Amino acid sequence: MKEAYIRHIPHNPRLRGLACRVPDVVFSTASGTPLTMQILTPWREEGDERRYPLIVFLQGSAWTSPDVNYELPQLAGYARAGYVVASITHRSRLDGHPAPAFLQDAKTAVRFLRANAKEFGVDPERVCFFGTSSGGNTSMLIALTGDDERYRTSEYAAYSDAVQLSVECFGPSDLGPLMAARGKENLEALTTFLGGDPAAHADLLRQMSPLCILPEVKNVPPMLLLHGDADEMVPYEQGTQMYEALLAAGHDAEMICINGAPHEGSFWSEAVHEAVLDFLARRL
Repeated sequence: MKEAYIRHIPHNPRLRGLACRVPDVVFSTASGTPLTMQILTPWREEGDERRYPLIVFLQGSAWTSPDVNYELPQLAGYARAGYVVASITHRSRLDGHPAPAFLQDAKTAVRFLRANAKEFGVDPERVCFFGTSSGGNTSMLIALTGDDERYRTSEYAAYSDAVQLSVECFGPSDLGPLMAARGKENLEALTTFLGGDPAAHADLLRQMSPLCILPEVKNVPPMLLLHGDADEMVPYEQGTQMYEALLAAGHDAEMICINGAPHEGSFWSEAVHEAVLDFLARRL
């Protein structure tokens, strides 16, 4: 007869390693249509006063309508690791909201979370913006335009939209060459992105290109760039050029090449998320 054996595991009074979700939090009503975010936090109960670093996450959408739920299963791992994560959306260029509407909305989300830091357990002094594809472009722009009055709306205007860290995955850094290489389809997308004839909006295109505005910026928070070297949608060189420009200007940046990775899909792995978590732990 097998000897009875009962395994003992200690209880978890601080509920460490667990996460909870706050769904459909409205952060902007300025456009008439509410914009919402999904918030994941380390497990918190009523009266919990602990504060955690914040990750504001933006899923790529070609500046249309980001899917706030797409990466939630993976982002839950960040919440379990001790971060508040807000997966945000923005107005769509297809609905008549050209640039810089997406950037204004992303900045509003950052300010909203600072304004409501106590409610969601956020440490407002430790904020990272994390984005993929067009969200990666947004992350770089957020890092380069902290508290820029050109992109500040009236909502939560008393709070800062500057961030302490930027993580971007396969985001376009120079929109001009990228759009020019794609022919008619990209011309149509560019027209809705800019709100008119691209020839008449060259300066706006430049302002939405992180590589182009980098020389004008003195203070840049640490940035992590990740890009697949088999990306056919946003070429790998879009990442390396930005990385090299950051270093040449004396800024703090790191880059990771994901070997053989396309745009999205098999780009992602546990190793990628571990690398991002390592960067956050070291720098945030």
